[in-house]
Amino acid sequence: MIKLPFISDKPLYRNSEEGKILGVCAGIADYSGLPVNLVRIIAVLSTFGLFFVTLLLYVALGFILDKKPRGSSAEPATLSIDEVLSQADQTLKESEQRLRKMEGYVTSETFSVRSRFRKL
Repeated sequence: MIKLPFISDKPLYRNSEEGKILGVCAGIADYSGLPVNLVRIIAVLSTFGLFFVTLLLYVALGFILDKKPRGSSAEPATLSIDEVLSQADQTLKESEQRLRKMEGYVTSETFSVRSRFRKL
């Protein structure tokens, strides 16, 4: 499983079930949300100018990427509004507890003593 940081939160897998050869194009399509045929067309067109690079990259990804697990779905489960609000409420409560803990430490005598020692 490879996670690319700036594109998507979903992991990049090769999708052998929908793939034609190794499933790399199908995996990239699942990851990016593009149609599989569009990714395949882009891959074929890239071979005209960069044949060896495209071929090497395809084969490398075919061996590097893990197969997509059978139970994983392409679309995340949809949550009801109540569930989303409940999760948001829980997250805010946890954040508030951490903030109170930090505020308690920063305003404590221990913090001021330690900061004075660091300045020496």
